[in-house]
Amino acid sequence: MPHQHKHPYPHQHHGHSHDGQHHPDYNRAFIVGLSLNGGFVIAEFVFGLLAHSVSLIADAGHNLSDVLGLIISWVAIFLSRRQPSSRYTYGWRKSSILATFLNAIFLLVVTGGIIWEAIQRLLQPDSMVEGGVIIIVAAIGIAINTGTALMFLSGRKGDMNIRAVFLHMAADALVSLGVVLSGIAIVFTKWFWLDPAFSLVISALIIFSTWDLLKDSFNLAIDGVPNDIDELAVRTYLAECQGVIQVHDLHIWNMSTVDTALTAHLVMPAGHPHDEFLAKISQDLKNIFDIDHTTLQIESGDPNHPCGLATTCEKES
Repeated sequence: MPHQHKHPYPHQHHGHSHDGQHHPDYNRAFIVGLSLNGGFVIAEFVFGLLAHSVSLIADAGHNLSDVLGLIISWVAIFLSRRQPSSRYTYGWRKSSILATFLNAIFLLVVTGGIIWEAIQRLLQPDSMVEGGVIIIVAAIGIAINTGTALMFLSGRKGDMNIRAVFLHMAADALVSLGVVLSGIAIVFTKWFWLDPAFSLVISALIIFSTWDLLKDSFNLAIDGVPNDIDELAVRTYLAECQGVIQVHDLHIWNMSTVDTALTAHLVMPAGHPHDEFLAKISQDLKNIFDIDHTTLQIESGDPNHPCGLATTCEKES
């Protein structure tokens, strides 16, 4: 009978789905979001040209990046649900991580373009800027982007891919708000340099909000330990299981933006502890650390046949 372990570790649930396969369906949100944003991009670009507004044109470019970002994320969700095959043994789950990483890079690149254009306009302000048109068009943008962001609000903590979409939309709502404010200021002051100046301020906010997403998605793309999981706490839990004298070759990574995997070698001189022991560890790792996919290798620690994957420090521990 395995040791009934009392857990000194805090519950480290980090929002992942407790069912590795069934995640919320955002198809309707994607369809509505793509339709609204796609139409708005065209309208905003046209009115931006007519109003001589770099803010509107920049916002249209930013909205276009969101449309493409929505497409990338939506396709990734379909790919990540593909069943494993003999060639793709984990399926295509990793595609959601790649989509998140691409979205973050894409958002930063587009923002860089906005900054460049705004600097050019600051050096040579355009006295033909139509503040009234800017206000009306950008206000519509606030409504569309806020509405789209709210459709993805519930999934922003549980799935990094959905979080990327939410951030895209929320950032665009911020951009549109900045554009409205610049339009109001231009109408009352005729300070036409405010148009590109607001673009720079909002661009800085977007970069600030996107940087964490870029770091987190890069960490997942290179199979780093998820930020929400304490590797030492997991190692300690495994090492304290009855019969275990050493833990080595421990790996924890995300298979997708919602599924976490773990592999480890447990040295148990008494031999294999039977399936009940393994099942309990798997369930504990799920309940305490939200690790969905556990694979453990049991070794007896025979010095004549040492595991080549144990590092020197692990062997000495």
